[in-house]
Amino acid sequence: MTPDDQLVAAVRKLVGQVAHWTPSRWAASSVVPGRSRAEAFHATLQTLADATAAAEGAPSRPVPRLDNDLALPDQLRVLATDLGHHAPEAVPAAVEALAALRHNLS
Repeated sequence: MTPDDQLVAAVRKLVGQVAHWTPSRWAASSVVPGRSRAEAFHATLQTLADATAAAEGAPSRPVPRLDNDLALPDQLRVLATDLGHHAPEAVPAAVEALAALRHNLS
């Protein structure tokens, strides 16, 4: 399986895990102390965005924290696509980060 295939699979698994969540489920505590599931998810999105920016030689920019946590899986899809296109060398670390996030959301 290529790194790109691994990234696509990791995103599908994570989205499949959370796509049906309600706002209260997003607000629940994660394994990460002091962070809700939504906050932990968003932090991982920021990690992906930072890796893409670094690969492009661009400054990091904050990933918008939208009012509705139900948009988080869509943000993941967009950021993972950008990372795959612009930062292929960062894909293995991104796959690991997504696997860790899946565990932290359990």
